[in-house]
Amino acid sequence: MSSLAGTTTLLRLAWRRDRWVVSACVVALVATAYGSMAATRDLYPTDAAAAAGAAAMTDNASLTAMYGPLPALTTAGVGVLKTVMFGSLFSAFLAFAIVRRHTRTEEEEGRLELLAAGAVGRRAATASAVLLASLAVVATALLSALSLVATGVGVSGSLALGVVVVVAGLVMTGVTAVAVQLTSTTRGAGGIAVGVLGLAYVVRALADTSTGAVRQLAWLSFLGWAEKVSPFGENRFWLVLPALAATAALLLAADRLLQRRDLGAGLWAPRPGPATAHPRLASPRGLAWRLQRGSLLGWSVGYAVLGLVVGGVARSVDQIAQDPAVEDMLRRMSGGQGTLLDVFLGTELRFLAVGAGAYGVATALRLRSEESSGRAEALLATPVRRAQWLASHGVLAVAGSAWLMVVAGVTVGLSASAAGDVGVVQVVAAAVATVPAVLVCVGLALLLFGLVPHWSAAAWGALALFVMLGELGAILRLPQSVLGLSPFDHLGSLPGGDANVTGLLGLGVAAVATAAVGVLAFRRRDLA
Repeated sequence: MSSLAGTTTLLRLAWRRDRWVVSACVVALVATAYGSMAATRDLYPTDAAAAAGAAAMTDNASLTAMYGPLPALTTAGVGVLKTVMFGSLFSAFLAFAIVRRHTRTEEEEGRLELLAAGAVGRRAATASAVLLASLAVVATALLSALSLVATGVGVSGSLALGVVVVVAGLVMTGVTAVAVQLTSTTRGAGGIAVGVLGLAYVVRALADTSTGAVRQLAWLSFLGWAEKVSPFGENRFWLVLPALAATAALLLAADRLLQRRDLGAGLWAPRPGPATAHPRLASPRGLAWRLQRGSLLGWSVGYAVLGLVVGGVARSVDQIAQDPAVEDMLRRMSGGQGTLLDVFLGTELRFLAVGAGAYGVATALRLRSEESSGRAEALLATPVRRAQWLASHGVLAVAGSAWLMVVAGVTVGLSASAAGDVGVVQVVAAAVATVPAVLVCVGLALLLFGLVPHWSAAAWGALALFVMLGELGAILRLPQSVLGLSPFDHLGSLPGGDANVTGLLGLGVAAVATAAVGVLAFRRRDLA
């Protein structure tokens, strides 16, 4: 039997299981690219207007660290600024999630061993996961390029954006394929792959904000390669070649490692645990904290860094948004009142709140992975009650999400307070005011887990919908009835304005109600 036997069958199975989630992610990425360019063309109808409006961006170190350098002082160059780096990151995350889910997660939960007992070759699972991730990345690239062409910009620059997505997504596919061979746990593989992605981002940011020889460090980061494609600027299509070479090398290394390990094991042997467990592990709450603490620490560090960067950008927002049209767009996106600085901070805090919602959803959905792996069944065979076990992860999702917004509020406030027009307490209050919307996302994840566990991943689709409404809704002037579907549309206009007390209370009630229904449904259904 060939070592690739069954690859096509596993590819169809993987697509059958993830088609809705993958499709939603691709649509969200394409819509973001289209919306960003369409909004920019509305703001800057000519290249001269774009050059005047974007002049301050070229000298802002914090903005460069976050998004990278401006590809060109043209309307198309400004319109693609955010999409280059965020598109790279989202494409990389999509590839990472697909490869890890259909390789290491399948092994850890025992399903791959069952499949391997049939006519399935040794390399089939990895090959099918890599193929699905690659197809998703390429589809995202092509559709993103077509969406930009539809806005009326040049074809070459649009295709260059597609190359950006391909470079980041394919290299991350290879990185994840290697990571899943090194460790025996899904969490460990995720830590390795996401750690490499974070390092690539830091190296790229350091290079972009430095001078002299340090700027060459960008060539050591695959996100730096993606950035240097420079859509609507240099249009360096040839940078897809080192990305393809790196991906091939990583996949070859992953294949070699696969041949050297046993099914279900990793190349790195897990460390033996202590002879006796810590007393805190005797409770579901202590066990949940032990499982999730590393993730919360990583998110906290990331939010602290992002907060400092956002605060740094805020100090020069008056120069960045001199055009009244830009200010109007920010006000529509944030519902903001007060000064331009208040409006900018309100907009960015909403974006950070969406990220906190992603953390909350991921933490809550750990319940699903614990159940499908059989660990929940063993735990619930003890005197631990179902509601008690679910609450242990649910409370951590709620508290962790709120904590991230506090971290963001403190760091943004400390960094932005140098502008002299805003205080730390004011920014922290605005950050905390977004928490009810974040908790709705957590409550929705708990509802799906309790009521329809096989559809738990639909919580990610709902979050993607909220992102699209927040990113594009106000710009496209969608009716309020549509915008109101997003919980982030009911937050008021802090800082600088008033909180929507009625909306916040309604979000709190919705979060509690959805979570409560999820708990009740979980108590009444069979374990999957």
